[in-house]
Amino acid sequence: MQITDVRVRKITKEGKMKAIVSITLDDEFVIHDIKVIEGEKGLFIAMPSKKATDGEYRDIAHPINSGTRETVQKIILAEYEKALDEPDEMI
Repeated sequence: MQITDVRVRKITKEGKMKAIVSITLDDEFVIHDIKVIEGEKGLFIAMPSKKATDGEYRDIAHPINSGTRETVQKIILAEYEKALDEPDEMI
């Protein structure tokens, strides 16, 4: 599996959420609404989630193992850092 495209939408509002990201896998499958969050230990990603009937949030799509999660996070955060230098449209 290869991440073949990363689209970063920066968020300028004050708060912990810094961007919303979409990734494409193998030019065939896309995952939208991955969030870049500023945490106490630095930036991390939060996979798209949905509020369940019990009030808890559950991931809709997510990596199955920690190695894949680390790889996805590393690629997304690198693209986010690049996007910070670009004067693109912000939300």
